[in-house]
Amino acid sequence: MKLSQFNYDLPEESIALYPSENRDEARLLVVNRKTGQFEHRIFKEIINYFDDQDVFVFNNTKVFPARLYGNKEKTGAKIEVFLLRELNPDQRLWDVLVDPARKIRIGNKLYFGEDDSLVAEVIDNTTSRGRTLRFLFDGSHDEFKKTLYSLGETPLPRYIKRDVVEEDAERYQTIFAKHEGAVAAPTAGMHFSRELLKRCEIKGINFAEITLHVGLGNFRSVDVEDLTKHKMDSEQIIIPEEAANIVNKAKDGRHQVCAIGTTVMRTLESSVSTYGYLKPFDGWTNKFIFPPYEFSVASSMVSNFHLPQSTLMMMVAAYAGYDLLMESYRVALKEGYKFGAYGDAMLIL
Repeated sequence: MKLSQFNYDLPEESIALYPSENRDEARLLVVNRKTGQFEHRIFKEIINYFDDQDVFVFNNTKVFPARLYGNKEKTGAKIEVFLLRELNPDQRLWDVLVDPARKIRIGNKLYFGEDDSLVAEVIDNTTSRGRTLRFLFDGSHDEFKKTLYSLGETPLPRYIKRDVVEEDAERYQTIFAKHEGAVAAPTAGMHFSRELLKRCEIKGINFAEITLHVGLGNFRSVDVEDLTKHKMDSEQIIIPEEAANIVNKAKDGRHQVCAIGTTVMRTLESSVSTYGYLKPFDGWTNKFIFPPYEFSVASSMVSNFHLPQSTLMMMVAAYAGYDLLMESYRVALKEGYKFGAYGDAMLIL
């Protein structure tokens, strides 16, 4: 398939700038792959589509405040630093993106905080991911992380064109976030409230948790028309044995396995046996899923409405079917659904 096939007209006003007042009261478009029919629901009604012993698979990664604003030494030029990944805790080394990148050279020092309480030195300018910084800090690693994060900002996507507010720290995060390491939230999971999870539990729905630390791959645009030539950035994934067992037991019992979001779907499809069973795994994935693709594990999925030409949209198209997905997006726009990280959701059955 071609990149241009995933273009569509998304008006600015259709992008959600804020989350719904209550997590589980976003809108939900239910899409049936067999019949091609649509239903318009509220997210908490998702429980009506699942039964005892069905499984929801969640991504329990935790977003950290990855966006920092600082100044360059001597010139005082304003610099935005986006933390991607901690490379070496002992040496305070981080992979980062820097904007504007052209002004940053090896050896430059960057200052953060009102009183320049944190200083970083550029030590590598050539990585495909951007830059490598060494933070100069005398205290313990815990003190360093506390200082770093106190200066950081919730990394809302750039298309949410507003200032970050206090509530973003809580809302741009799932309620089951545990393992720190993501620079973007697994947004489909953000619709689950504690009340909804409790109701699911009472109904007998089981939960399996995997981890995918959402990284730069989530941001990098596709710039080749031929999708087979696009390379995804690697992201760290962990599938515990317990999660694999819960999923495989459901498959054996012919129960539903629902992937909550594209990050979960990528993780599940990155570690599958030839018989379609999920295997425990701890490592990295650069799997890029686009149509046509045969899925092995999940029998349904939840996803937000993604931006044009994004790899996230391509994966959902592979699952729903390209034509049905494009029709879903047309219906969603016509009916006033909100798109993007803080937007509404779809359930694909």
